[in-house]
This record gives sequence, structure tokens and C-alpha cells, in this order.
Amino acid sequence: MIASLGLYIHIPFCAQKCPYCDFNTYAGLDALHDRTVDAICAEMARWREPLSGRVVETVFLGGGTPTVLTPAQLTRIVQQAHDCFTLSATCEFSSEANPGAVDRDKFALLRGLGVNRLSMGVQSFQPDELGFLGRIHDVGDVYRAYDGARAAGFENINLDLIFGLPHQPASHWRDTLSKALALKSEHLSLYSLIVEPETPLHHWVQVGRVDQPDEDEAADLYELAMDELGEAGYIHYEVSNWARMTAGDPAAGTHAAATPAYACRHNLIYWRNQGYLGIGPGAHSHLIAEGDDGPVERRWGNRKPVADYIKRITDGQSVAAFTETIGPRLSMGETMMLGLRLVTEGVPFARFQQRYAVTLAAAFEDELIRLQEWGLIEMNADRVRLTRRGLMVGNQVFAYFLPNE
Repeated sequence: MIASLGLYIHIPFCAQKCPYCDFNTYAGLDALHDRTVDAICAEMARWREPLSGRVVETVFLGGGTPTVLTPAQLTRIVQQAHDCFTLSATCEFSSEANPGAVDRDKFALLRGLGVNRLSMGVQSFQPDELGFLGRIHDVGDVYRAYDGARAAGFENINLDLIFGLPHQPASHWRDTLSKALALKSEHLSLYSLIVEPETPLHHWVQVGRVDQPDEDEAADLYELAMDELGEAGYIHYEVSNWARMTAGDPAAGTHAAATPAYACRHNLIYWRNQGYLGIGPGAHSHLIAEGDDGPVERRWGNRKPVADYIKRITDGQSVAAFTETIGPRLSMGETMMLGLRLVTEGVPFARFQQRYAVTLAAAFEDELIRLQEWGLIEMNADRVRLTRRGLMVGNQVFAYFLPNE
């Protein structure tokens, strides 16, 4: 059975690139915006026929900052998505946005185009932290943008926050969480600051301008967030993500394996290791198709340089930088690695067996026994998931399920 299909559209432009960011994004390429939109629309058209029988359940307009594009450019991309693909009647259509003035002006446009979920890169409510992170907005912009998004009709808003900055006081993080919770957004995404290679932040650490973030301090802030958000009634449904269970104020309580109503449905496709198509420079895809001997999984990533991407689309060439077919053993391991990120859902036994025609216990007997003995996972009659202890060392747990190649 072929499951939900997601569509990701990558806009590789920002007004200013943040010093910690290693995404495929660029500032100062305004002259390429229109040609990139042409190429993105042309790439979507390539998939009109191959995916004509599939229903797209989610669309995510990401980047970068999609709203650096003009209203006409944004309109072209969204309309092309509707023209080239069959979007479900209940499609979750998300767009990333920053709390700057330019973005606020476009919230009504996005909502009018059918975008029904907004993900805002707030990152912090501390002025000094926003400065360190290179953000172009201030705290006042956050409130104005949030109010503007609500006024535009958005009823599903996510706020991104970053923690684990070098020597970040717990009091600052607690204050940021308190201010974010006061806004009562439907979703919160919390990410630990990572020093990625070949970023300005990495250079600053190397030359001693900035201290390396402390992993133990970041872990303490993460646990603080788990406690604060849990008390506020948000469900910790994925390692870095919390959501409301229902509309209205969050309802506190234990919800077993239930997935919150405001969980990001697009990202759930990733974490359940299902199929998605990536459009744009550097976008990745993972498609699952029925073959004569069962499902065939293939993934690839587009070339990153914008000019090269445009040229290859214009010349009618493939834009793939790599492509690979995923065998059953690797697919099973990746399903475990991704699925265990889902804190409440974990990996359901029935779903695993339906997909691979083998029980999870048979596929990973030794790994399950060992990790359960160490108190890193827990199992009931329905599923396996991380314990709180396992959540703190998730990457080590995930590695046990991947082939040693």
C-alpha cells in the first residue's frame, strides 16, 4: 500500500543569511529570483504525469524565506502546485516566514492562496540572543507578525525557537518559553544550536571568538522545556516538536500514543518514512512505488547551486545530484531511526509488519532486547518508543538500527 505523499518546495533565498545556518540558502541573489521561480514551476510540470494518480496530502513551502519573493512570484508557485498535482481536500499547506515587516505584508496573500499553516522563525525573545543569531527582526516584530498572521486568518501557527547558545542562562530560556507560551500558538519547534561546518559560527568557534556550546547545558535546557511545555498542556510528539491536542487552549493530560491535532502533518510523512517529492535547488525526494515484487523505494537530491539548477531545467536535463535505490534492510532501519523520533507514537508494530511483511520483533530482535535492558526504549502490545532516558541519547539509539556498511 502506497501511503501519503508530501510535496516540498524549496525557495533558496533569504534577506540575510544567519551565521549558524547551513541550509542551501543565499542572500543577494535577487536578480535570480524570477528565473528560479520559472525553473521551480517547470520542475513541478515535469511531475504532472508521473504522479497523476497520487494525492498530495501536504505541501510545505520552505527555504530560505519564501516570503522574500514578490506577491506575483509566490502566486505563480502556489498556483502551479495546484495545477500540477492533485491536492487533497484537507491538504495541510505550510509556508515558512520570518517576523520581519516584509513577511507581515504577505500573510494575507498566502492565506488567500490557500496556505493554512504558518511556521515563523522567532528563535528567541531575548534581544541579545537575536543579535548573536544574526536575525533581522526584533522582539517587537515577533508580536506584530504574530498578530498580523492571526488577523490574516491563520489558525495554525508554529513558532521556531533555538536553545543551547554558548553560556545561555536558564533564566533567559525560561523567559523565552514563557513569552512563546503566552501567545498560545498551535505548535512549537525547539532546536538545539548546532555548530555546522563551513558556517560563520563554525569559524568563530575555531578562532576563539565564540565558545563551543556545551552539550550538558543544552540538555538541561531541553529538559526544562519538556517540563514547562508539558505543564502548559502541549504534547511532546516528536524529539524537537510540541503541539496542541485540540483547537483552543491546550488541554493538559496524558494522551498515550495519540498524535496531536496540530502536529505538523508534512513532517509526520518524513518521520514515518513515507513518500515525498522535493522541488527546487538542493531539495530531496523519497518516492515509493509499487513494483512487481513489492514496493520500490528511491531517493535523490537536486543540485544545490541556483544558477546550475536553472540551467539544467532550462536545457531539459536532470537536476539530480545523486540518486539511490533503498533496499529493504536499509529502509527498515531508517523507519526505526525516523519513527523513534516520534515520542508518543513511536513505531507501531502493525504498520511495520504491513509495510515489510515481517514483524518488527523478528527484524530487530537483538537490538530491541538490548535497548530495552538499558532502559532506552519501552514496548507495549502496540508499539516501541523511546523512554525519557532514551530521548536524551536518541542518536545513539537510532544508530543501532542502521546497517553497518
